[in-house]
Amino acid sequence: MSALDFVAIGHVTLDRFGDEVRPGGAALYAAVTADRLGLSAGILTSHADDFPLDLVPPGIEVVSVPAPATTVFEHAWTHGDRALRVLSAAAPLGEADVPEDWRDAGLVLLAPVMNEVDARLAAAFADASVAAEAQGWLRGLARDGAVRTVRWEAATRALRTLQALFLSASDVRGQESAMTEWVQRVPIAVVTAGSLGALLYVNGDRYEVRPRRALEVDPTGAGDVFAATFLARYLYDADPWAAAEAATCAASLSVEGVGWSAVPDAAGLEAALKAYRRAA
Repeated sequence: MSALDFVAIGHVTLDRFGDEVRPGGAALYAAVTADRLGLSAGILTSHADDFPLDLVPPGIEVVSVPAPATTVFEHAWTHGDRALRVLSAAAPLGEADVPEDWRDAGLVLLAPVMNEVDARLAAAFADASVAAEAQGWLRGLARDGAVRTVRWEAATRALRTLQALFLSASDVRGQESAMTEWVQRVPIAVVTAGSLGALLYVNGDRYEVRPRRALEVDPTGAGDVFAATFLARYLYDADPWAAAEAATCAASLSVEGVGWSAVPDAAGLEAALKAYRRAA
């Protein structure tokens, strides 16, 4: 069996929006994106029997660590900001959980949602380009399960093994000085800011990435779509600026539908990217 192009590692989740429950998780959104862009994709995750694996696109391989519960998030919006509460959590993920035939993957995205991914797991992929979305390492829980921002205590150790780091401006609110240090420690870093665009850091130098206008329906997973698209495009031509433009277009397209319904395929992304560049 040939190695996968793209492996995402992190919990799949059940996301509650009032009475509606949808499958989610950063790893799932990232893998869906990679799959739609034509890469062979897999997810290393953990969940209980209540997670609807049949809703995962059939082209995506899933390796699951058994758990007594699935990670469940309750979503609410207050004054335009998302508030999260964790109702249950699945099992942690470490190097021993990686299938032997996945260790030759080309791209690996560590995508924790709630501190479940051991950053040392990157060492399991000796020849891969390993990146991370740090949001799950920046989350802690209050007594009632409410998610709050915490210090990333293991940042120095984690950043040693990463080729790229993805953050959102909301992840690092109040930790901007620490973020400035983090982005200097990796070859490529991106800080996304939704409709305001993104900041791209290449070897510590900062560049602004202008946004693409979108009619927002559901912002869930946009950062995960951005990260996966960036990695896929960077693998294609090793141009971080072109990758950031493509990722911006993909993320903005993704918010125009519910869940991952609007995540673009390769042709849709190319059309949006051409229009985006013409409008520059």
